[in-house]
Amino acid sequence: MPPNTTASSGQKPGKSGRKKGRRARLLVIVLVVALVGGFGYGGYWSLSTVRASFPQTKGSITLDGLSGPVQVKRDGYGIPQIYASSDEDLFMAQGYVQAQDRFYEMDVRRHMTSGRLSEMFGKSQVKNDEFLRTLGWHRVAQKEYDTKLSPATKKYLQAYAKGVNAYLKGKDGKDISLEYAALSLTGNYRPQPWTPVDSVSWLKAMAWDLRGNMQDEIDRSLMTSRLGPKQIADLYPEYPYGRNKPIVQTGQYDAITKAFEQSGSAGGQSATGASLSGGSTSGGSASGGSTSGRSTSGTSTSGGATSTGSSLQGQLARLSTALDDMPTAVGVNGNGIGSNSWVVAGSHTITGKPLLANDPHLSASLPSVWYQMGLHCTTLSSSCQYDVSGYTFAGMPGVVIGHNQNIAWGMTNSGVDVTDLYLEKLSGDGYLFDGKVKPFTTRTETIKVAGGASKQIVIREANNMPLLSDRDDELVNVGKKATVNTAAPDRGDGYAVALRWTALDPGTSMDAVFGIDKASNWNEFRTAARSFDVPSQNLIYADTKGNIGYQLPGKIPTRPQGDDGSVPAPGWDSKYQWTGFIPKDALPYEYNPERGYIVTANQAVVDKDKYPYTLTTDWGYGTRSQRITDLIESKIRGGGKLSTDDMRQIQLDNSSEIAKLLVPKLLKIDVADKHVRDTQKLLEGWDYTQDADSAAAAYFNAVWRNILKLAFGNKLPKELRVKGQCLWVEPADSTGPADADRKVRECGQRDADQAQPDGGDRWFEVVRNIVDDDKNDWWQTPKTRTDPAATTRDELFARAMKDARWELTAKLGNDLDTWSWGRLHRLFLKNQTLGTDGPGLLQYMLNRGPWKLDGGEATVNATGWNAAGGYSAVWVPSMRMVVNLADLDKSKWINLSGASGHAYSAHYTDQTDKWAQGELLPWHFTKDAVDKSTTDTLLLKP
Repeated sequence: MPPNTTASSGQKPGKSGRKKGRRARLLVIVLVVALVGGFGYGGYWSLSTVRASFPQTKGSITLDGLSGPVQVKRDGYGIPQIYASSDEDLFMAQGYVQAQDRFYEMDVRRHMTSGRLSEMFGKSQVKNDEFLRTLGWHRVAQKEYDTKLSPATKKYLQAYAKGVNAYLKGKDGKDISLEYAALSLTGNYRPQPWTPVDSVSWLKAMAWDLRGNMQDEIDRSLMTSRLGPKQIADLYPEYPYGRNKPIVQTGQYDAITKAFEQSGSAGGQSATGASLSGGSTSGGSASGGSTSGRSTSGTSTSGGATSTGSSLQGQLARLSTALDDMPTAVGVNGNGIGSNSWVVAGSHTITGKPLLANDPHLSASLPSVWYQMGLHCTTLSSSCQYDVSGYTFAGMPGVVIGHNQNIAWGMTNSGVDVTDLYLEKLSGDGYLFDGKVKPFTTRTETIKVAGGASKQIVIREANNMPLLSDRDDELVNVGKKATVNTAAPDRGDGYAVALRWTALDPGTSMDAVFGIDKASNWNEFRTAARSFDVPSQNLIYADTKGNIGYQLPGKIPTRPQGDDGSVPAPGWDSKYQWTGFIPKDALPYEYNPERGYIVTANQAVVDKDKYPYTLTTDWGYGTRSQRITDLIESKIRGGGKLSTDDMRQIQLDNSSEIAKLLVPKLLKIDVADKHVRDTQKLLEGWDYTQDADSAAAAYFNAVWRNILKLAFGNKLPKELRVKGQCLWVEPADSTGPADADRKVRECGQRDADQAQPDGGDRWFEVVRNIVDDDKNDWWQTPKTRTDPAATTRDELFARAMKDARWELTAKLGNDLDTWSWGRLHRLFLKNQTLGTDGPGLLQYMLNRGPWKLDGGEATVNATGWNAAGGYSAVWVPSMRMVVNLADLDKSKWINLSGASGHAYSAHYTDQTDKWAQGELLPWHFTKDAVDKSTTDTLLLKP
């Protein structure tokens, strides 16, 4: 597929082989695109081919199925506002207009969610399709549509699909997008009609990328090959409740506790830190005991089964690799992503009414995952209920984030733990469960492959959980339905890995989207949010009457006493199955808190000592949320009131919290090397702001990266380190000093944008906890050919400063006056299919950039980068908005790219420059304001 798009990503395992299969196709496409793009002209392939797919935005078009006329008004950025007289017409027009601008993107996404990428892109995508079919998103979405969604929601989904198909009617691929024109030369692919289930499936992809701590489960388990329990605990410290405030501070805990007691369930209320057994390096400490019987070595205290650690290590390593290769939907495969949102009550604003801000941090994609749009009923009535504007997903009706005429809302990822990995003990023709062998549930699916033979796969489930470990190198044979016995992976080791995930149960999240879009007050908003099963998001709220609020929605599991979900569980023991779900009435919320603001930025939702349920053990650590809180409180304490522009300025805050902690210590180090002293002086007087033109920010971030590498990265197992980075290490089975001469060359295995230590605020907390312990074991590093061993913090810091100096000299040159953070920290926008993995010319035609960026990791202006892999931006604020509840027409917004998915449209990336500069566009909502900003009007006629 469309592999993950990150500027710093390296080649994936096995990708060189996959590339050979695509190269011939891509070379043909290059010739086509070169002609189309104006490098040459030739009859059929001309610039007219490009323009043929551009949408009609003026005049009129007749659409079968409309009950009345619909107006589509676009502003100078191509952002559409739709006006209709019935709900069905409104959503049919939404489908038509989104297809005009983004159908190729929509088509790729639905092929991803249904595990059919190979139909478009050939055999290179078979592995991804196998994994996606195993998850079964489309099957679950079909069940939702058939059995869970309300009649009204189904009606809207049908209307949306009707609009998409009205656009497709009579069009060849070249009439839809340039990409189809290219693909048509190398295969027989033709776009198929859109279905309502295609829209519902997109919510599964969204939930997958926002799924919580599954990667942390895997990583903790993989760490046991090199680290002991105490060391692993060091790397996953407790959330700092005393320093970084949780979201809910004055919630209705009495009612929640009462509901908890009435449920009669322990609900996963537990001591954290399930047993982590395994090998230890010389600096490790084998401390800590089991609280749950879970064990990352594959050993259970209650299940009666044992295995060596290497069995599970191999399974989880292959699973981690499969996850790395998974197509990215909206995030970075669940790692590192976050978001900011906050709302300030009218008592603290210059307007006297609330202001609400939101900027979700997601993978940088082209086109942006968001599509701005307004949906307006010409007259609100029982048959036409919507007057809403905001950010939508192309391929799904409704507005996901935005405001209507009465309320505004935003979202951030809550990070609650809704996934668990289970170790399944394979036994003959089935799996062990409570001492008995149960047969696998199996199904056979056929994957169609463009330009090649179809492939059959067998998908197995244990206790209704798909076996993810079946999707590694030991797949069932092509075209053959193997028995579960001979198909069993790692049968000799005895284990498979299965997934329990709330999104694999049919739910009602699509109902929630429409409910929130038309909610007029807090009670209606909360009622609608109850249907938001997955993904569980932090929802913030404001209304035109002056109220503000927060609600955590979602289907959140409860676990047995003592089980916190932090490591894989023994699937052969029923005691480790989920016990239920947190009651909806017991989910945390807050309404009009006395402090007058609510901040959500992926921090802990609630203080663990005040809430009876375990939501997760893997929160974000609150660096961004506390900085936002401090900026708001600073304004309030100074007697000021916040404006729309104040909210924008907070979104752009570039302050580095880890620099505030470390720079004073770095400046005290006596550096002998003159060249390193020169760079050390860059930090003198630095205000810790990571502006793109800052040389100090460039140097500090390089020092931080090298501190992490020396102190932690070089001590992690190969499965977590960057692919291609090799070290001489003692074997994982080393028994002590006698094995010192047995060092082996060991190379990292993980993509650069997924590796550890990533430098996020978990690592801030790790370093904060040991920074004053000058001789902590983590500061100790071995001697190398060029450096003596480090035995103290300052010795390691001095080496990191030296390594950073020469790393940046190689990247930026000798002249410090030319150094800048923006030269390192750049954004590349890549077309998510043909622009990610093809020859250079093709990428040049479809991709855009680079842009030099302010901001950084765990900064409010969260232009994230992975410290293990490099400095380029991996995830970014995918949009920014500020809603003014006193005058909705004075609200502001911006998108990462533009409205159009057509590579040569004026609206392909026409918002990106302003986005990079921190600017916002006017967000017109009322009819008069929309009319004044309209440049093109299209009439859709029945």
